[in-house]
Amino acid sequence: MLINNKCCETNSNKNDCKYIDTIVIGAGQAGIATSEHLCNLRIDHIVLEKNRVAEAWRTRRWDSLVANGPCWHDKFPNMDFPHKPDTFVHHNEVAQYFEDYAKMIQSPILTGVEVVKITKNLKRKGFTVQTTGGKFIANYIVVATGPFQTPVIPSIAPKEMGLYQIHSDQYKNPKQLPEGSVLVVGSGSSGVQIASELNSFGKKVYLSVGPHERPPRSYRGRDNVWWLGVLDTWQESKPPQRPIKGFAVSGMNGGQTVDFRKMGHEGITLLGMTSKFENGKAYFKNDLVENIINAEKSYLDTLEIMDKYVESNGLDLPQDPNAKILSEMPVSMLDPLLELDFKETNINSIVWASGFGFDYDWLPFNIFNENGAPIHNKGITNEHGFYFVGLPYLSGKGSSFIWGVWHDAKRIAEYIDIQHQYENYESV
Repeated sequence: MLINNKCCETNSNKNDCKYIDTIVIGAGQAGIATSEHLCNLRIDHIVLEKNRVAEAWRTRRWDSLVANGPCWHDKFPNMDFPHKPDTFVHHNEVAQYFEDYAKMIQSPILTGVEVVKITKNLKRKGFTVQTTGGKFIANYIVVATGPFQTPVIPSIAPKEMGLYQIHSDQYKNPKQLPEGSVLVVGSGSSGVQIASELNSFGKKVYLSVGPHERPPRSYRGRDNVWWLGVLDTWQESKPPQRPIKGFAVSGMNGGQTVDFRKMGHEGITLLGMTSKFENGKAYFKNDLVENIINAEKSYLDTLEIMDKYVESNGLDLPQDPNAKILSEMPVSMLDPLLELDFKETNINSIVWASGFGFDYDWLPFNIFNENGAPIHNKGITNEHGFYFVGLPYLSGKGSSFIWGVWHDAKRIAEYIDIQHQYENYESV
């Protein structure tokens, strides 16, 4: 299905092969942003999407999920959400936002067209792109397939215990899980939100907590995204060391600071990092208190930095003393469990909030490291004419966020335009 094709024209040629200057793969936030900037530069292009526009926002989110940032911030510059600025928008409305945005910019999107194979042209410029909708020849390729590609479940996952196991990518709601208790593995945004939802539903929840960051959702009347902006944190260009720590922040319940102590007092049993499964039991490292205390120390240090910013800039922001008060440790922190017997605890399901890996097996180019991650310089690879948009830390901390991807896409589109200027140069 062709959504729009008014800002540029696709030229057909002999042998049923369509010639196009630039092909963007993926019509999520990264692909739509790239298309907008290509349209503004009058660069002939199409966007190929194997499903629907913003499909991940539609079907790869659990039912209650909202955006992780307020809508005054998590948007593109040229269209606002129809909500109050501090609203954390439901994922279905985010998908609708991107569909409306694509129509507004008249993006030439082909939905239901999957890229099957891309090959480098021999003795001529560009690439041949085989798709379920035919063959294309393109000078430039922009891969905008998103940061969350292949759900990763660790190899330690039990194989023969008769448990219902899903990745957070497949989780929809508490009714999806069988009767009994549930173990949630992962202390990032997904893990804490799913654990809280299951606990509120009446499930007995065990939450395995690894090393993590726990920023304030808001402080002194300003959301965390505002603080990241004024403190220049969004511009950090160095990715975090691996293994990446969980990032415990969410827009759940209107936006609240994640507090593991509070979760413990609310009935969730906190555990250390999961180490192995054996003979009907799960075993955990004795690092629960260390993981939580370290994150709390970083959290309190961050609040001090924020206070200094307010003072040094003479801002009139309200005091927020309660943000620095830590509650008493819950029982599960005072006496951490190091093992769980699945029969005794009636655990019948595990939700793995264990992150994502890359899936670029369909790209036969020497531009990936041993982990399958693209090798690039702010989205530009050593394969001439081949680019990425939408990856975490493509240019900085904000690159995989809605607002950040728009700016990265602008830079890549302008880079393609510069390449055109070189190619069109003629000596006098």
